Amino acid sequence: MSQVNSEGPFFNLKAVVRQTGLSPDTLRAWERRYGLPAPKRSSGGHRLYSRRDIETIQWLIARQREGLSIKRAVELWFQLEAEGLVVPQPGALVRPLAGWGMGETIARLREEWMAACLAYEEQTAEQVLTQAFAVYPPEVVATELLQKAVAAIGEGWYRGEVTVQQEHFASALAVRRLESWIQSAPPPSRSGRILAACPAGELHVIGLLLLTLFLRRRGWGVIYLGADVPTEQLETAVQSVQPRLVILAAQQLPTAGTLWEAAQKLQSERVPLAYGGLVFNRIPRLRGRIAGHFLGETLDAALATVESFMAVPRPMPEAEPIPAGYLQAREHYQERQLLLESDLIQTLSAGGMALSDLQRANQELSLRIGAALTLGGMELLDAEIAWLEGMLSHHRRSPGSLDTYLQAYGRAVQKHLDTRGEPIKAWFRRFVETAEK
Repeated sequence: MSQVNSEGPFFNLKAVVRQTGLSPDTLRAWERRYGLPAPKRSSGGHRLYSRRDIETIQWLIARQREGLSIKRAVELWFQLEAEGLVVPQPGALVRPLAGWGMGETIARLREEWMAACLAYEEQTAEQVLTQAFAVYPPEVVATELLQKAVAAIGEGWYRGEVTVQQEHFASALAVRRLESWIQSAPPPSRSGRILAACPAGELHVIGLLLLTLFLRRRGWGVIYLGADVPTEQLETAVQSVQPRLVILAAQQLPTAGTLWEAAQKLQSERVPLAYGGLVFNRIPRLRGRIAGHFLGETLDAALATVESFMAVPRPMPEAEPIPAGYLQAREHYQERQLLLESDLIQTLSAGGMALSDLQRANQELSLRIGAALTLGGMELLDAEIAWLEGMLSHHRRSPGSLDTYLQAYGRAVQKHLDTRGEPIKAWFRRFVETAEK
């Protein structure tokens, strides 16, 4: 027996209902509202469907089961069809890109996306994402492709194998796609609103976007405020939204400091907070300084923490008090900072260090000193210095330049800070002593 032509209109409405499980009313509604499927008509005016139409309907049903609305599934279908990426065929939901077998895994897709990003091939990168999204649920694409790819590219930058421009290009594409998925998520189906934001100075949003996406797809009403939200603006949003929970994410030590300030404000207003981010994974002792619930070190843990709290709110953990001497040292440091850095620039410029490099180094170090003092521990800088040493080594910078800079900074600290700055002076003393040996 010859195989039925997939393009020929051989199936009536009753046969399609039997093979797809959809009701006649649903099929007619999809055709009327979205133009898909698009059956032919018999001489008597009855609908006739092809095998391709049936497989298209099955593809749409599969996307609905993964969480897409029918409107979004149809939009995705037309996008894929226009790009020649997905065509139904017997025994398969999708046709892979040229040269790919059906057994290819998400890891291969991730490699292809990374290669496209590093080559600045935006269209190719978008095509890979579209293909992945057609085959895998959004959660898999978001974590196994985007999250891991951006992390690998970031690690490549740290090792000196990827430029900062390539890293920014890949991150921007990932953020754009995650934001589009969040916008297409179904309306909230659970009670209670959640406010999600990055504190002042924090520009890395992918982790928070992932958490927002997953919570939205689970039916939670999450209002995403984005990157670099000052405490004053967060407070205004809280007053307007009246959330049951605020989520804040910080990736670096300086923004852990601004998160601490936001947490203090939320605590004073009795607003529950959950927080997390890479810096709290790298430096676990920071967790005791924040008045809120730690989300956990993984996305799964964060989802469980949020859903558990939304189901049964719990009292907020108390933060460890910051020693008074540290807050006093921070104020003293801020008062003397310009004088200290002016002295440092004059000293190191005479030694041949570029002014722009000095200014950038001073800005980064001062932010970290301020955060360490805010969070009550100058030893928090140790992890930052170790990371910076590794980065300079991988980028083939002079191995002595960082030591030279820290030694000079330590001398300026000893010179311009009095006893109020003792926590800072004590931390820098080792660099000065090393230089004097």
